[in-house]
Amino acid sequence: MSSISVRDNFRNLRMEINLRSHWDNIYQSKAFHDLTWAQEVPHTSLDFIKGFNLPLDSSIIDVGGGDSRLVDHLLTLGYTDVTVLDISAQSLERAKQRLGADAAKVTWLIGDVRTFVCEKPYDLWHDRAAFHFLVTEEDVKNYLLMAGKCVNQFMILGTFSTTGPTKCSGLPVHQYSDQQLAQLFMGDFHKIKCINVDHLTPNKSMQNFTFCSFRKKAA
Repeated sequence: MSSISVRDNFRNLRMEINLRSHWDNIYQSKAFHDLTWAQEVPHTSLDFIKGFNLPLDSSIIDVGGGDSRLVDHLLTLGYTDVTVLDISAQSLERAKQRLGADAAKVTWLIGDVRTFVCEKPYDLWHDRAAFHFLVTEEDVKNYLLMAGKCVNQFMILGTFSTTGPTKCSGLPVHQYSDQQLAQLFMGDFHKIKCINVDHLTPNKSMQNFTFCSFRKKAA
């Protein structure tokens, strides 16, 4: 391994550790309803998912899912192969405690989406508000490559829109229009539809999101 590769790997590891600490601190210090992204019922995501009519044994991953309630609703709908990926161990622990015995029905993965390597393909890849934290060209490129390898059928992406916030939880984000998302993912995916959705935060501020659904292109 070259000295440049070693240096890059060390830098990425240090960044991942810093991000883990950042998000763990947030989940340790704030209750669910104090988080700006909190949703008791993630209506938009569920509407997209229900529209796919996936079999209940389909493999589903919620990327950056953390303490999101989406997993609760997926289990209620009867899905039996659900994975939640998040960089924060604290967020996943909160979700496990909330679900109680049902937590055993879920695969929990602690990891940074920037370096995630999927051990199996997923029929549905769901990402609400993780992708827009990738603000470097390299990280976006790696995500596109990863999605192309990891997704079998469908993908749902939710990001801040071009009129949405420029930061979240003290970190910069990248805003996207539906045209920009479709252009980025056109190599491996067909766009199904995109919508703009207003999210009312617990402190009553409004955030505008771009949500897009995609179908994997045939090999």
